[in-house]
Amino acid sequence: MLSDKIESLLNLQIRREAESAQIYLAMACWAEVKGLEGVAQFMYKQSDEERMHMLKLIKFINERGGHAKISELKAPNITFNSFQEMFKELYDHEVFVTNSINELVHETLQQKDYTTHNFLQWYVAEQIEEEAMARTILDKINIIGDDKSGLYLFDRDIQQLSVTSSASNSLE
Repeated sequence: MLSDKIESLLNLQIRREAESAQIYLAMACWAEVKGLEGVAQFMYKQSDEERMHMLKLIKFINERGGHAKISELKAPNITFNSFQEMFKELYDHEVFVTNSINELVHETLQQKDYTTHNFLQWYVAEQIEEEAMARTILDKINIIGDDKSGLYLFDRDIQQLSVTSSASNSLE
């Protein structure tokens, strides 16, 4: 059984994962109308991933005797001055989500809810990968600068971007 506080925090995380999906969907739309097809496809994929993170939380709450709640979402930013600004926002958002997960993990330890703590370890590892990916992208963007040919190559190559973090099971 989940405590009321843990259930409430998990439901808040559901909302944050849903908002993440919306943020990346808005970024995909912006990139697509700007002709950045590779970036758009990358963001559509990220949006789908965030929705799966949300569903995983929903199932866990319901399976543990709680009640997952779907709430209203804050509207995401739909315009950006540049693709650099958009990816900086992506990175900042991933840091925010990491902090949210860490607060949730801390509370599970305070309450000695080791089942939820164990479940959340997947999210901890996932956030290490998400932040590493966002940092890698920002590093590449800084290398590109204002070079249009670099942007073309970046847009083409981002679809194949893969980052292996120290939290993954295999370091190849």
